Amino acid sequence: MSTTRREALAQLSAMLAMPLVGWPVRADDPLAGTIAQYQAGRLRGDFSAVEVTTEALTRCRAWNGALRAIDQLATTARDEARASDARAKRGALIGPLDGVPLFAKSIYDMQGMPTTASSAEWVRLFPEAVTRDALEVKRLRAAGAVLLGKTAADDFAYRGNGTSSLTGQVRNPHDRGGLRTPGGSSAGSAVVVACGMAFAALGTDDGGSNRIPAQFTGVVGMKPSFGLVPRTGVIPTWPYLDTHGPLARSVQDAALMLDAIAGPDTSDGLVDRTLYARGLLGALRDDALVGARLGLVEFHVPRAQMTAEALAVFDRAVADCASAGAIIEPFVPSVNRADVREQFAAAAKARGDVVPNHNAPAPTANALLRYFARQGGNATRSPEQHVKRGLAAFRAFYDVLPADWEAMSVLITQPYEADAASQSFARSRETIVAELAASFRAKRIDAMVYPTMPFGAPAATDPWPDVRTTLGYGNWLGLPEVSVPAGYGANGMPAGNLSFVGLPGSDAKLLAMAHAYEQRSRRFVAPPIPRRGG
Repeated sequence: MSTTRREALAQLSAMLAMPLVGWPVRADDPLAGTIAQYQAGRLRGDFSAVEVTTEALTRCRAWNGALRAIDQLATTARDEARASDARAKRGALIGPLDGVPLFAKSIYDMQGMPTTASSAEWVRLFPEAVTRDALEVKRLRAAGAVLLGKTAADDFAYRGNGTSSLTGQVRNPHDRGGLRTPGGSSAGSAVVVACGMAFAALGTDDGGSNRIPAQFTGVVGMKPSFGLVPRTGVIPTWPYLDTHGPLARSVQDAALMLDAIAGPDTSDGLVDRTLYARGLLGALRDDALVGARLGLVEFHVPRAQMTAEALAVFDRAVADCASAGAIIEPFVPSVNRADVREQFAAAAKARGDVVPNHNAPAPTANALLRYFARQGGNATRSPEQHVKRGLAAFRAFYDVLPADWEAMSVLITQPYEADAASQSFARSRETIVAELAASFRAKRIDAMVYPTMPFGAPAATDPWPDVRTTLGYGNWLGLPEVSVPAGYGANGMPAGNLSFVGLPGSDAKLLAMAHAYEQRSRRFVAPPIPRRGG
């Protein structure tokens, strides 16, 4: 017996874990809409997962010559879509991501594909396909998602420009001249999302790598609370800073991806052990800003160094929040971007601790060994031999590591959870965040707001403006941050994103407020259709 429209709507509502009183607005192009619109279209019989996945792959092949956003395409995507369609036919979809085309970043392991790290040298050293998925990829597959492949990034996710020695400079799709950077390191993830080649993509952020490309390409980017998402099966960066999260065209879609990948796992020794309760979308309401108290941190708004256009976009975004019901309060947090390092050092000194170090060599060395150990080595090389083989290529970027193998072989055996300087850093973080929480309570602040970055995308070959940002501030403190498009300049380029920044553990609240702002402002604009070919 066929499903009635009312039954299908009830099924969609249950799948999304949010009440729906009517069908989501139909999107003429399924890949240009939200995941909710896509699943509604499937339940109505407008299209299948195979049809939309095929179109996504067609766009990837047609547009990537111009965008250089893709590291590799998976050969299994259509089969995964076909399996989802079979579940849909039985009325047995797993959840909201079932059949949804997504990407992961090039540093993620994906079964059946080599992990290139967007490095020409790394793929020469390690050309073999890996046999296991990164934990986040595994969780997405368990949710029924269709993995289209992996996106290009800066080599080893180290810089913020989107420049890969393997696939070249990722292009900003809003810039027809092809000169401006899309930001990085999660450049390709932002670009495929902006262009409607996928609904969302995984990225990583240890100093802005999700938020920079979110602003420069005009999409939603999130840095969750430190420790919310386990990082197992991903080439490591800085274990005490690195945070993994989604890029998407809408806050709702970012929340859906985060919901699928979050939660503790014993394989990541720094993960938050708090039991994770799924269902972030239950908090996403259009009226979530009504009565919310937003702390406007003027110190994080360098007005004298911002262009008039960037300032106008930011001030309008704050006004949009107020018009959605938020109470905007001037807020001076107990720690700011200028004194965060000094406060960490002072906290360590006060407790008689060693000097804190956020990028001590031993944790990265040990994390790299664990990365290879999880793969199990192969018939010719042990995990230690893998590290030795890749050391020079990896150290070309992470140069705190010793060049000498004898010294490196000692570091890789030291558990990153026990490194003295890193643990001092973690203890200082706990102290400083507790003081920040007290300042939140004193002013009854729900979240801070300020520009994600105070300037738009420069040319990929130019140095960035000499304007301080808050990017590292969020990573040092482990704060969740949701970056949402705020507007465009006269040249058609994204001019700024608004960041909602909260205390660790407030991810659901932040997403709700960011969603309400997005629904009020509706600033996302898709870039022009990319040229085919190079």
